[in-house]
Amino acid sequence: MKKISLIISFIVLIGLNVSAQDSSVLERILKKGEIRVGMTGNQPPYSMDAKSGEMIGYEVDLAIMLAAYMKVELKLVKMPFKKLLSSIESGKVDIVMSGISITPRRNLTVQFASPYLITGKSILVKDFNLEALNSEEKLNQPGVTLVALDGSTSEDFVKSRLPNAKLTLVKNYDIAIQMLKSGNVKALVADIEVCQVAILKNIGSNFTTLEEPFTIEPISMALPSGDQPMENFMSNYFTSLRMIGILDALDLKWFGDGSWLMEIE
Repeated sequence: MKKISLIISFIVLIGLNVSAQDSSVLERILKKGEIRVGMTGNQPPYSMDAKSGEMIGYEVDLAIMLAAYMKVELKLVKMPFKKLLSSIESGKVDIVMSGISITPRRNLTVQFASPYLITGKSILVKDFNLEALNSEEKLNQPGVTLVALDGSTSEDFVKSRLPNAKLTLVKNYDIAIQMLKSGNVKALVADIEVCQVAILKNIGSNFTTLEEPFTIEPISMALPSGDQPMENFMSNYFTSLRMIGILDALDLKWFGDGSWLMEIE
C-alpha cells in the first residue's frame, strides 16, 4: 500500500490527473468505475493462477496499481492469447497486458503505451540439445520441430527466420512444456523470461535456455487504436513508474527472485 500511495502522489505532482473528457475510453472507465484488463492468465511470470485461486504476476501487479491510481475496480479478463488484441477492437476489454510485443503489424490495429519491459526471443530445450540448437542456422532445419504460442511474435519469428523448421502452435505454455518433456518437439520458442521461469518451475527436467536472446523486443500495454489521450496518459504513467523505481522493483520480484513459485506450487 505504501508503494501505491507513493505512485499516486508522484503522478499527481507531475500533473497526470485523469479527466472524464480526455477520451471515450477513459470516460467509459471512469463512469463505470471499472477497468477491464485482458490477459491469458497462463503466461508465467506475466500472469498465472495461484493456489489461492487469485491471479498473480508481473502484469497483474501493474494492473492492480493502475486501478488503484485511477480509483476504479479492476476486472481481469482471461482469454487465449490469439484473441486478446481483437478483444480491444470488439470492446470486450479496455486494455491488454499479456506479454504483448510492440510490432508494426499490431500497430495497424491497436495502439501501444511506452514499453515497461524489454525482452527477446530465446529457446527452451533439454540441456543436451542446446549446443546442437543454439543458433538460428541450427534451428532452421527440416528435422527440427519447434513449438510456439499461437498468435505470438514467437510464431512470427519462426515463420520468418526459421522457415525450414516444422512449427507446432499451442494455446498456452503448459501444453508446450509437456510436449518438450515428452520429446514431441525439440524446442519451445518464447520470450527469454518465459524460458527462464520454465526452468525454475521444472527443476529436474534438465531444461536450459540461451544466455542472450536472438532478438530485442519491447513489451507494453495494448490500447484502442487512435485513442491518443489514452495512450498519452498510460505512457506517462509507466514513465513515472520507471522514474520512481517501481518497474525495477517488479523486475527483481518476478524475474530475479523465484520465491513467488511457492504461491503456485
